[in-house]
Amino acid sequence: MPSGLFQNRPFGAEGSIPRARLASARTSRELVSAEDRDAGYFRRLEEHGILLNRAQLRAVRHGNGPLLTLAGAGSGKTSVLVCRTGYLIDVRGIQPSSILLVTFSSKAAAEMRERISTLPGLENYNLSGLQARTFHAFFLRFLYSRGLTDEIFAETGRQHLLLKQIMREQGLPQDTYQPETLLSLLSSYKMNLIEVQELPEQTESEREVKRIFQAYEHWKIENGKIDFDDVLLRSYRMLKDEPRQLRWLQDRFRYLMVDEFQDTNLLQYELVKMIAGERRNLMVVGDDDQTIYSFNGARSEFILDFDKEFPDARVITLDINYRSGSAIVGLGNDVIRHNAKRRVKTLQTVREGSAFPKYIRPYTTDKEAEFILEHIEEEVLSGRRSYGDFAVLYRAASNNRAILEQLILRNLPYIDYGDGQLLYQHRIVQPVIDYLRLSLDRRNFLAMESVLPSMYINRNKGMAHILEQEAIRAKKGPLVHLLTLPGLKDFQLAKIKDRLELIRSLRTMKPNEAILHIRTSFYNSYLEADDRGALTMHREMLKELLDELETSAERFSTVAEFIQFVEDLIARTEQNRPKTLREQGNRIALMTIHRSKGLEFPVVFVIGASEGSLPHSSALDADRMKDIHPKLDAGQKGAAALEEERRLAYVAITRAREELFLSSPARYRGKKTDVSRFLLSAFRSAKPGAADGKSGTGGMGGGTARTAASAKMPPAPGARRAAYGSGAEQAQAPARARRTHTVPAWVCSKPGCIAWVRIASDKEARLTHKACPLCKADMHRGTREIPV
Repeated sequence: MPSGLFQNRPFGAEGSIPRARLASARTSRELVSAEDRDAGYFRRLEEHGILLNRAQLRAVRHGNGPLLTLAGAGSGKTSVLVCRTGYLIDVRGIQPSSILLVTFSSKAAAEMRERISTLPGLENYNLSGLQARTFHAFFLRFLYSRGLTDEIFAETGRQHLLLKQIMREQGLPQDTYQPETLLSLLSSYKMNLIEVQELPEQTESEREVKRIFQAYEHWKIENGKIDFDDVLLRSYRMLKDEPRQLRWLQDRFRYLMVDEFQDTNLLQYELVKMIAGERRNLMVVGDDDQTIYSFNGARSEFILDFDKEFPDARVITLDINYRSGSAIVGLGNDVIRHNAKRRVKTLQTVREGSAFPKYIRPYTTDKEAEFILEHIEEEVLSGRRSYGDFAVLYRAASNNRAILEQLILRNLPYIDYGDGQLLYQHRIVQPVIDYLRLSLDRRNFLAMESVLPSMYINRNKGMAHILEQEAIRAKKGPLVHLLTLPGLKDFQLAKIKDRLELIRSLRTMKPNEAILHIRTSFYNSYLEADDRGALTMHREMLKELLDELETSAERFSTVAEFIQFVEDLIARTEQNRPKTLREQGNRIALMTIHRSKGLEFPVVFVIGASEGSLPHSSALDADRMKDIHPKLDAGQKGAAALEEERRLAYVAITRAREELFLSSPARYRGKKTDVSRFLLSAFRSAKPGAADGKSGTGGMGGGTARTAASAKMPPAPGARRAAYGSGAEQAQAPARARRTHTVPAWVCSKPGCIAWVRIASDKEARLTHKACPLCKADMHRGTREIPV
């Protein structure tokens, strides 16, 4: 890919490029003198390459009482937890069995146990009693030690089958609710100490869900099973109801440390406070700037208000980032500083000479994917990088459609850490695809079954009737048999006739027009009328999936071409899908920003850094969303949602060790969109309004938006002038975008035609002639001035 496509600033930003300060190089070698009584412990650590900075030393040396350790991204929090554990044992003489460390993943717990066991100086201690476990693992052991006989019901597949069986027994189609969504919702209630019998019953879907949950809980009791949420809930109830059990835990574990404290939910926090008890030897480690799991019950106020809950708490900030260079850390600092509800901290770095983050403004998400993968291929072919060095991060799972397609078509090695589904396989999208399939083949019985719910026909009854009538008399379009389905109401007959007519009309339409026709005719209203859909995801999310489907279909001329592309893509995906391998290896990693927290990569691409994507449209309209921060009023809800989006941007940026690329497509799902306010606000002299999204700097008016726009692909309908550029448009560009530089270009030779195309790829540069995309006249090589 031409290196000129990458810029040092996002389009529309001015001012100095953010950089972090260089941290002091002083470590325990200089900070711990030979006269200090604990010098021997730190000398042994140093001999093994463990050098602690001043803040880390303060945290490790902390003795009794509450301690909040604010651990910025890449600041060595695990080292602090491990070294403090060793310090308590080797210097303060605390019995290992009196120490409890809890974290959120079994991998992190195993890493801590391993690192503690290899600390110098602990060889002579019996560490078997020391507990370093996840919340669930620790409390499950506790319950079993107290006589629990129930078996753990943890196999996700069996849980899903049980929920489907319950829905079937209650007369609900098995796809009425997604099992994973039900489990997530039930978990959320339990983590917030809400009993199933207390759930609301105001709507039909709420009544259905409550009955499903009651049946699920009853089945577990009848069969002697508990799930992982029950482990914490039962432990909480036992400790509340049996003071003797609580006292035993408090006496046994006199020192408690909690990792990733920003991810703690209400139930976990209550358990932690109960065990800490009156001794209050509680150390919590976390970063409020990385609280991004509110949808899972994580509550940022626990870390923000820790020293209100524990007024005598010490607060230590680990503010030296050892992961990334100064330019990456500086960008992260200047993005997150705009959040109001946070503990103020500015990270420093020990790595000065790093590459600046690079920014790209492609025209569409498909061009974005093309440019990124060309760059990755060039880096790998040159020997500078391997595929395993790269990660592509995005805000929502639907954002990976274009990059995933390009990876499959180019046959590049990748691993998708999401659900592995293509957009076209999503349960919301599939019925629309199946209507298109039926327009091409009216005897596609799988497609028929898929569309029946959107016709208000029970899937099982409808298909049974169709197959029964088909055996008597076959039809070119078997869906017509539905007209004779017994018990139909008038509105159902009308819907069936409308759908049959619609299916016949789709074949001759362009695929994006056909999808739009399906949506506007009935599908949007069908989804909106189904309050069950609100349980699964915001209506904005539903719309987003279908908008992405339209965007994908724009590239094809006929429904047949589009469906053939979809079928080929699904076939390739299934053929190449890894069975059980979940380690990245030498493959490009694809994941949401949520999934990336706690990880790091040599090179990170953050795609979709545009308004509506990051920040996500659901956050921009958070006052309309029922399930985002339900206890806040509309204004507070919007502010809270936007701050969480900014934290997501911060997490994405701080995953990069060596190189960071941020891409802000100029068109997002068919609409013009601005560069993310989070990027613009990071540049110190950005014009007023840029940080709050009121500036027009991110739009299509300036030249950088066109730089990567259309070297290989014609613009979307109605966007030609924006894509190819004109002097008039440049004259209207914002004043800040008028600093220009010269680029090679194909220029139309016809008098009066203003079209030009930047030569932005090797393929364009090798052409000997080119036809004007507007008037079809010959173009000649020339140059054009475009804004920097």
